[in-house]
Amino acid sequence: MTEPSVPPAFFNPYAVAIDDEVAIALLAEMHIRRAIERGEFDDLPGSGKPLDLQDLHDPDWWLKAFMRREKLVVLPPSIQLRKDDAALDGRLDELWSEEDVREEVEEFNKSVLRARYQPAAGPPLVTMPRDVEATVAAWAERRAARAAETRAQARAEAAAEEDRPRRRVGRARRRAR
Repeated sequence: MTEPSVPPAFFNPYAVAIDDEVAIALLAEMHIRRAIERGEFDDLPGSGKPLDLQDLHDPDWWLKAFMRREKLVVLPPSIQLRKDDAALDGRLDELWSEEDVREEVEEFNKSVLRARYQPAAGPPLVTMPRDVEATVAAWAERRAARAAETRAQARAEAAAEEDRPRRRVGRARRRAR
């Protein structure tokens, strides 16, 4: 039995339109298959072990890369509020007026109340709203203590300056002339 003959135009490479990328991919595939047949990929180091692909097959790889690049951290509301509560006094100490302190504490209290009325997403919420008057009073005390400490330090530096012997610059200038 004879095989049916195929017209020569069927094998004509110019009969099919192939762009450069497809041609390169076909050539690469052909070289890989020939290397496999020759056994060049046998006994490679790490063969039979799982590949460490790191986020290549993760559908949210771009989001994770963005968060890593921008150093963003997304925590559950209860943990974020704990961190905010711990850092609140430091933020308040940077403010200058009592009105700004009150406004900051009220904003913190609003975020705590907002989190209390939402369904729990993560650990339980243990952060309580702060008493505005008590927080403002504590801020004023810390501010007064820092001011007193600064004044005492300035007095100590002034006293040390007075005790230091002074050089007589005038005589040195006259001698140099």
